[in-house]
Amino acid sequence: MDAQALAVARAVKGFMPDAEGLALHEAGLDGGRVGPLLEIGSYCGKSAVYLGAAARERGTVLFSIDHHHGSEENQAGWEHHDAEVVDPRTGRMDTLPFFRRTIEDADLEGVVVGVLGDSLTVGRHWAAPLGLLFVDGGHAQDVAMADYETWSGFVAPGGVLAIHDVFDDPAAGGQAPFHVWQRGVADGFRPLATTGSLRTLRR
Repeated sequence: MDAQALAVARAVKGFMPDAEGLALHEAGLDGGRVGPLLEIGSYCGKSAVYLGAAARERGTVLFSIDHHHGSEENQAGWEHHDAEVVDPRTGRMDTLPFFRRTIEDADLEGVVVGVLGDSLTVGRHWAAPLGLLFVDGGHAQDVAMADYETWSGFVAPGGVLAIHDVFDDPAAGGQAPFHVWQRGVADGFRPLATTGSLRTLRR
C-alpha cells in the first residue's frame, strides 16, 4: 500500500484500527485476483482507501455503496455520532462530502466508484460477480443479515467475504455481524483469518 493512501486512511474519520485496515487491504489484494471489490458501508471512506489501494494494485475497481445518511446506530444525538458530519441544513448525517474528499486525497478516484444508495436497492439490480464483498453497513440484525443475503451470492468461487465488527462475546459488541459470520460459515464459506473484529472467509 503506497504511503499517500496509507497516510490518508490513518487520518480519516472511521472506526477501523490500523491492523484491521491493513488486513482488509490484504483481503482486497487476495479477492482482487478474482474480480472487482465491493463494500457495503463506507462512512467517510477509511475502508474504501484500504480496499481502493488494493484494487489499484490488482488492476480492478472498488464499488463503495452507501446512502451516506448514517446507519441506525450512528445518528445525530446518539452515543457514537460525530457532530461534524451532520448537515446543519437538514439535521441529518451526510458523510458524502467527507467520502469524496477522502478518495480524492488518496488519489483513488480512478478506481473507487462511489454508489450512492441503499444496498438492497442496488443489489436488486446487480449482476456482476465479485472478488471481494465487505459487509460493514448497518449493524442491526435485520439490516446486516439482509445485506449478506442480498450480496453474498455474487462472491465468485475463490473470492473473499469480509465482515467487520464481529464479536463472539456480546459484552464486546453487537451480535449481528457475528451472526452474519456464522451464516456465512453455514453457507459454505471457509474461514480464513481474524484480525481484531475483522473476519475473512473464502468461497
